Amino acid sequence: MLNIFLKRALIVVLLMSVHFFYAQTSTIPEQKTQLGFGQIDFLSIKMPDGEENMDYTGLHYNLKLNDWSYAGVGLYGAVGGIRGGFFTLGVNAGIQQKITDKLFVDAGLHFGGGGGKSAPDGGGAFILPHLNLGYDFKHFSATAGYSYVDFFDGGTINSSQFNVAVQIPLSFKIADFKERENSFSIDDLKTSSWNALSNRISLLMHLNNAYVTKGSYEGNTIRLAGFELNSYITDDIFFFVRADGAYHGIKAGYMDVFLGGGYHLSMNKNRTNILAKFGVGAGGGGGVDTKGGFLIYPDLSIEQKLFGNVYASVNKGYMMSPNSHFVSSTYGLGLKYYVDRDGIFSEREDLEFSEGKFKGFETIIKQDLYLNAARDDGFNQNMHQISLQLNFFLNKYLYAAGQTSFADFGGAGAYAEGIVGLGAQSNEFFNEKTSIFVQVLGGAAGGGGISTGQGLIVKPSIGVNQKLTNKLSLRLGAGYVKAKGGNLSNTQLNLGISYRFTFLSVKNL
Repeated sequence: MLNIFLKRALIVVLLMSVHFFYAQTSTIPEQKTQLGFGQIDFLSIKMPDGEENMDYTGLHYNLKLNDWSYAGVGLYGAVGGIRGGFFTLGVNAGIQQKITDKLFVDAGLHFGGGGGKSAPDGGGAFILPHLNLGYDFKHFSATAGYSYVDFFDGGTINSSQFNVAVQIPLSFKIADFKERENSFSIDDLKTSSWNALSNRISLLMHLNNAYVTKGSYEGNTIRLAGFELNSYITDDIFFFVRADGAYHGIKAGYMDVFLGGGYHLSMNKNRTNILAKFGVGAGGGGGVDTKGGFLIYPDLSIEQKLFGNVYASVNKGYMMSPNSHFVSSTYGLGLKYYVDRDGIFSEREDLEFSEGKFKGFETIIKQDLYLNAARDDGFNQNMHQISLQLNFFLNKYLYAAGQTSFADFGGAGAYAEGIVGLGAQSNEFFNEKTSIFVQVLGGAAGGGGISTGQGLIVKPSIGVNQKLTNKLSLRLGAGYVKAKGGNLSNTQLNLGISYRFTFLSVKNL
């Protein structure tokens, strides 16, 4: 059945080529500012049956819809208690109303899915509303107040608690999605609103290995796949977000997420880089006992330029709990892509730009349905999950994709995926409102009793986008999911909404 699906997908790709054509414009796209903020929050959840509290921390990004409302996504993980490896993904929506110039009220709701092994999370679906009082310190805001959490799809986690949060403004410059791959000389851009200081980011796709020296699976190597996003504060100092999932070496279900900072040292005319990093975060699952889930991650990486903005990276580090209950030595390799964006000049004297190109980016929130998903206990049952997918367009039609998903209905609360791959998307037709896409993703998945073996899955799909506004589109897809070494081999359907834009990427001389 998988072969039949891939053949049909190939036919669709060939049909899509009829709609492909390249266009240029002599008009420099209008620069727009998308206001937003990042948030880190913390709450301590009362667990049922006398279990000690689960300390729960979240990492969110929200777009400002107007002066008083916001919406976005958030990922939570356990960092205290006995539920290491308990993770959830969800969507945020809320309002912020000023009381004075500095004081404001923040009220919102988070809905998501996820859980952990043997946790009383039911199918994984939960709500987390909050009502907080905040204070604006100019460069950041702090809020505190009441929150309530309820895993309502058969779970017994139900708690009211105090919560605290820190919010940091994180806005970015964008242009319309239709402008992707349009190029302009630096001289032309000097007369536009893009004549500003550039900001540097980088994206690393890697395979990592954790050789366990103490704790669960001692003497074994956990094979991990994931990504790391770096954003530079100065030429040398950056902060990063990193996520990994196990695909081999242990039972499926392990995941970790880290937030941290680092120092970047360049040499050999910027062809060679050394990066020293330190991160803190949450991890566990797949039988890896990290107790409460809090982990630290020191790491040293060396990068060598291959071509353009693409570098090969090798790393060596450690991943461990602070009390050394779990300790592993990490090493791996990956490919990193650097982007200088939003402006046409740099503070670095040795760095000059020759051209600017508008690159497409797409964020998708969707709900997946796995029909008759195979379980480890030998039965099949529908399983639903909430998913976040990020697409970076390599050219006008081809994109690299990363996706993470967590079960929310269907009795598989601990199931999660972290997968990457490639896709292609057509030009818009039917009054420039409709486009079609095909993609193949693969990576790590497991937990919740879903039969994924050691965790490696492949997930081809095809679908249609229907444009709502210049930024928003509905997205409907269908495909297949197959686990290597497990019995999961099922049709999957999904429905979601995408947020699309372009950003200015400048090329070095």
